[in-house]
Amino acid sequence: ASQNLSEEFAKAAGQLKKEAPRIQFGKIDVTHQHELRKEFNIQQFPTVKFFVDGSRNNPIDCKGVRQASAFITWVKRRMGPSTVLINSTEQAEAFINADDLAVIGFFKELHNDSVEVFCEAARDVPEMPFGMTASKDVHANYGIQKNTLLVFKKGKPVHNEVLEDGRQSKLDLTRLIKTFTLDLVTEYNLETSVKIFDVPVENHILLFTPTKSEAFGAVYESYTAAAAEFRGKILFVLVDTGEPRNGRVFEYFRIREVDVPAVRILNLTSDAKYKMPADEVTLENLKAFCQSYLNGKAKLHLSSEEIPEDWDEMPVKVLVGKNFNKIVF
Repeated sequence: ASQNLSEEFAKAAGQLKKEAPRIQFGKIDVTHQHELRKEFNIQQFPTVKFFVDGSRNNPIDCKGVRQASAFITWVKRRMGPSTVLINSTEQAEAFINADDLAVIGFFKELHNDSVEVFCEAARDVPEMPFGMTASKDVHANYGIQKNTLLVFKKGKPVHNEVLEDGRQSKLDLTRLIKTFTLDLVTEYNLETSVKIFDVPVENHILLFTPTKSEAFGAVYESYTAAAAEFRGKILFVLVDTGEPRNGRVFEYFRIREVDVPAVRILNLTSDAKYKMPADEVTLENLKAFCQSYLNGKAKLHLSSEEIPEDWDEMPVKVLVGKNFNKIVF
């Protein structure tokens, strides 16, 4: 992945050299540059940072960008307008149909906090074209009455988000919009694993099931329906337990063949895992599990041996996952 990114980065540098010669691209091998690594707090590789106005203070992190075209768009949106101003229905139609995915912000006037947040989100999602409009004709054409964000896929609206001042942060919008670069439910494999971790949603729900089983159709239908309700808050992933290459994922979650279908939630920041209390994978059970997790009421799932009956009898106590927190903390 690091080699591919390096090649795409070099390709972007070559193209921008003609279009924007003021923007310089550089590469640092931090294995030999320890002081630079420490100064800029480089924790993972590769890391891309953008320095503005000749200052080495507070560079902007460029995260989750992997294609040369996205690098170019990301840099251009940092240097100039991040959205296209749309003034007519014809212009809107052309904009929507030019790419597979497109985002338009509909605003009553183009100077408020929601517009600011929308433009900031546009800077962080270079994979998609962003437009905005205050035209009454365009609003009427799409039946929009409030400040609203619409996501279009292949020319058709697939998501409608009402924008209210102070309600959504830049990160909320970035998370939501980035999920449209993935399918509603993303099947885990070597190729998609990279894309899954590029989307800045820290809550992942995983369904472990054999995709060739008779029950798969009904289970997948419920899972997809739940995914639509929690888009932008929880990322829905499917792990095929009939695929031997997924063995490491089963091991990590301690999933055995007798457990499937199984549902787990993983918080990427804390590495905490949660098990769906219900055995049956229905829309109702999935919604209850996701909601209890978002409300902070889901119980942590600890892969643990049972607590031995005599754990407390000797001066050195026997600790397992199920009694570790209680006894130690």
